Amino acid sequence: MQQERDVRAGRVERVADLDEAGLLERLLPGLPTRALLGPGDDAALVAAPDGRVVATTDVLVERRDFRRDWSSGADVGWKAVAQNVADVAAMGASSTGLLVSLGLPGELELSWVESFAEGLGAACRAFGTVVVGGDLSSADEVVVAVTALGDLAGRAALLRSGAGPGDVVAVAGTLGRSAAGLLLLQEGAREDVDGLLAAHRRPVPPVAAGPAAARAGASALMDVSDGLLRDAGRLAAASGVVLALRTEGTALGRWSGELTSAVGARALTCVLTGGEDHALLGCFPAAAALPEGFEVVGRVLAGEPAVLVDGAPAAVRGTGWDHFAPGS
Repeated sequence: MQQERDVRAGRVERVADLDEAGLLERLLPGLPTRALLGPGDDAALVAAPDGRVVATTDVLVERRDFRRDWSSGADVGWKAVAQNVADVAAMGASSTGLLVSLGLPGELELSWVESFAEGLGAACRAFGTVVVGGDLSSADEVVVAVTALGDLAGRAALLRSGAGPGDVVAVAGTLGRSAAGLLLLQEGAREDVDGLLAAHRRPVPPVAAGPAAARAGASALMDVSDGLLRDAGRLAAASGVVLALRTEGTALGRWSGELTSAVGARALTCVLTGGEDHALLGCFPAAAALPEGFEVVGRVLAGEPAVLVDGAPAAVRGTGWDHFAPGS
């Protein structure tokens, strides 16, 4: 490969070697797009057949949300897509397009940027979305900002505030694997263990489960990005209910057991407080038929907003990820 020959010859291309047009030539080829008008003009044109647009945004900041010695450019590109399409799915919608903005330091190797574009494109194809535009800027560290757009296909949006007493609590996807992978990376692991490093680097949100939950009559839904207890607390507060979770005999206990060989006694903590798996946490009327992929992990009770785990109050505040908490 040319890049390998350049490295051997001591000629590593960097961001500062190209202008904005040159960078775009490295980024755009291979990215899927089906917008009415995609990258290249002042703005994109995206169809909105429902008449409403679901919109969300997320930012990845180097050394806060990822480390380049732990994750490749492709990993970061994948994660940037995954965390945004998960938020769209959590509203019961399907992603219709992404706006991707990058802040890049001049000394960054162009091979990392090309790898980022490869991961971005791979995730778009995996999750059924496209890149419709974005922006480039110079920065002291790598910053990735993505805005995702989605379509509800005529359905009502799923909110955090619709859960009621008697509903079942269910999860689609998995919990704890990304957090376990992060623990292993922090402890110096470089070889993957049970796919946990891959789970941290490239989460796979169950995006089809969002629209399926809406069709099945879900009363509430949200993306678990900051940890089950923290996000369950947000849903409980928005709905004014108690979420009573069970570990024994549910997926929560099973996932904990699966992680024990890798992270020992910390397994259940990973499941309950670890973020970035981007599972979907939903509530459904007791008579509803759960869509494929959802597993019951608890019940909704009447009472002051709270989260219970196996009957005991969970310390939700300070649990899970908070960008502005001391030590984060």
